Amino acid sequence: MLVFLGAALMVVLAEMGDKTQLLAMAMATRFPAKSVLIGVFLATVLNHALAVAVGNYLGTTLNMGVIQMIASGSFILFGLWTIRGDSLNGEDKRKAVWGPVVTVSIAFFFAEMGDKTQLATIALAAKYNAPLATLMGTTTGMLIADALGIYIGVVAGKKIPERIVKWASAIIFIAFGYIGLYASVPRDYIVTPYIAGLVGATALAIYIIARKYEPGQSHGRS
Repeated sequence: MLVFLGAALMVVLAEMGDKTQLLAMAMATRFPAKSVLIGVFLATVLNHALAVAVGNYLGTTLNMGVIQMIASGSFILFGLWTIRGDSLNGEDKRKAVWGPVVTVSIAFFFAEMGDKTQLATIALAAKYNAPLATLMGTTTGMLIADALGIYIGVVAGKKIPERIVKWASAIIFIAFGYIGLYASVPRDYIVTPYIAGLVGATALAIYIIARKYEPGQSHGRS
């Protein structure tokens, strides 16, 4: 149950402001919400089943301590990725040419390939020996996040500022990464210089990403 809940929460956080959530908003303006959710479900099951299989293979071939450190570090990177945000390109928009469910399924499957949600699923599957719970959790998280995206984008008219949702998700994701590193890194490395270095590097990365990608921020041009 804990693996299921943790996987669902991680995916919900990873999906905030992600390309697939934006894609759900765009699809919902053209197709019924039910068709969009069915398409998301089918694509997620196939995509994340592949991710879980890869994660389980890594979990049986690599040292568990190393896997936990890699997974925790990846969560920090996912948080930074969330701050950066995503946007839909012309190719994503052109995929909506077939029936609703088929269109959504194909679009979401390929949008998730190499996405941080798929990478998070691989990390979770490698960390925990519970493939079914991981798959169910990540699939549930994807449905929750994209249903929220549809609601915010179509029904609620974006009453909740996307910027607030994005930053809250990113901070929580980074915090989970820190907690995971604290639990998995050897005690010899849990010292002030290393901690300060990690926090400083993260803060600098956040500053650079926010300065470059946040709307209304200066990009250093006079």
